[in-house]
Amino acid sequence: MDIKKKNDIHIGKIIKEEFIKRGCTKTWFARQINCDRTNIIKIFERQSIDTGLLLKISQVLEVDFFAYYIQASNRE
Repeated sequence: MDIKKKNDIHIGKIIKEEFIKRGCTKTWFARQINCDRTNIIKIFERQSIDTGLLLKISQVLEVDFFAYYIQASNRE
């Protein structure tokens, strides 16, 4: 994903891409991050996300989602 600035990041879409790539189910993912299954769709729709939740998601999906922000900061 080509990201030019921090404001261009839609973290929910990035999380969804990784979620799909890994073949996860919403039920499994919700259990892993301790939330209700219905909240998973809401996470995918968010442009920004709480850092605590992002850390949990990063650990569960084994992806450093914070790196997207660092990469964008380095380009500004």
